[in-house]
Amino acid sequence: MQRTLIPIGPLQVLGFCLAISAFELLTYLASDLIMPAMLTVTTELQADVRHVPNAFNLYLLGGVCLQWLIGPLSDQWGRKRVLLIGCALFGVACAGAFASHSIEVFNLLRLLQGMGLGFVVAVSYPALQEVFCEADAVRLMALLGNIALLSPLVGPLLGILLLQWLSWRELFLGLGLAASMVWLGLFVCMPETVGVVRRDGRRQPAVRFSWRRTGQRYRALFGNSRFLAASLALGLMSLPLIAWIGLAPLLLMQLLGLPPLEYALWQIPIFSAVIVGNLILDRLLSTHSLPQLIRLALWPFCLGLLALIGCALSGAGLAPLVASLALYAVGLGMSNAALYRLALFASDDSKGLVSALVGMISIALMGFGGSLIAAIGGGARLELFALYAAFSGLMSLPLIQGLLQRNRPDSASAQ
Repeated sequence: MQRTLIPIGPLQVLGFCLAISAFELLTYLASDLIMPAMLTVTTELQADVRHVPNAFNLYLLGGVCLQWLIGPLSDQWGRKRVLLIGCALFGVACAGAFASHSIEVFNLLRLLQGMGLGFVVAVSYPALQEVFCEADAVRLMALLGNIALLSPLVGPLLGILLLQWLSWRELFLGLGLAASMVWLGLFVCMPETVGVVRRDGRRQPAVRFSWRRTGQRYRALFGNSRFLAASLALGLMSLPLIAWIGLAPLLLMQLLGLPPLEYALWQIPIFSAVIVGNLILDRLLSTHSLPQLIRLALWPFCLGLLALIGCALSGAGLAPLVASLALYAVGLGMSNAALYRLALFASDDSKGLVSALVGMISIALMGFGGSLIAAIGGGARLELFALYAAFSGLMSLPLIQGLLQRNRPDSASAQ
C-alpha cells in the first residue's frame, strides 16, 4: 500500500482502519444479529409479523435522517469529532433497546440505531478517501466492506448461538457496550483530515456551515447528472440484497418453516459471494480503470438477476434462488466500491457533503424499495420475491450505461 496522504504513523493507520471497520461492523450487527430473534421480538411485544421487515427498513431509513446535516458539519468541525458523536449516539440507542416494552419504542430505537450507519457513510468513508490515494482508498473500501459483510454472513449464526444463553434485550446491551469500546478506539487512533496539511503540502480546508450555502451546494449536486446517476445506481444495485436481508426471516422461517439455524446457513452463499466479488475487485484494481471494473462486474450482476427471473417463472425452489442471488452478489461486490468512488468524485465539492448525499439517495432507495417489495407481497412467496428483486436491480442498468459513457473520455486509471 502506498504512503498515506496525511502524515500519520503505521500503527495509527492500522488502529484507524480497525476502529472504522469495527464501527461499521457494529452498525450492521445491530441489524443482522437480531434477525433470527425478530419473530420472538414481535411475539413478546405483541406486534404483527409485518414489523419484521419494517424494523429492518426503519433501520436503513435511520441512516438517511441526519446525513444531510452530518456531512456538512464534519466539513466544518472535523471528521473525528462528528464520528465520535455518532458512535456515542449509536451505543446509547442500542443499550436503550434493553428496556423497550412496545413495538413503537423498539422501532424508534431501530431508527436511532440506523443513524449510526449514516455517520459511517457520511463521515468515515470521506475520511478514508482523504487519508489514502485513489487505488488504496478503493482497495480499503472493498476490504473493509468484506469485514462489514461478516455481519450478514455470520451475524444470524452468531445470533442463534448467543440466543441460547442471552435474550434479545441482552444482545442489544452487549452491542451498546461494544460501541463504547469502539468509541475509545476512534478517540485514540482516528486522524483528523479537515484543516490538516497533507504530505503534498495541500490542506483540506474546513468549510464553514451555513444553512443557505448548504442548500445551494445540495441543489448543485442534484443538478449534477453524473453524480445522480452513480448515487441512484448504488441504491438500485444493492436493493435485491437489501430486500433479501429484510424478508429472509419471513420467507425461510415463516413461509418454509425452516429452523433458525438453517435460515442462517442459507445466508452464507450469498454474502460469501459479495466477499468474493470484493476480492476480485482488489486483484483487478492495478490493471483496470474504475469504469472497466464496473463493466466487468455487470456480467455476473446481470446473469444473476436474469437467473432470478427464471426462478420466478419456473417456480424453482430455494436452492436455485440462492444460487442466482450469489451470482448477482459477485457482481455487486466487484462494482460497489468503484461506483461509490465515481459518485464521490463526480463533484469537486467537499467530500463530507457529497458523501452525505450519496448515502441519503442510495440508502433511501434501499429503505423505501425494500418496504415497497415487502408491501406488494415479496415476503409471501419465493417467486414474487425473485421477480421483484430482479426487476429492481435491473432498473440500475440505464443509469450505469449513461454514467460509463460520460466517464469514457476522462476515465482515470485506478493505479
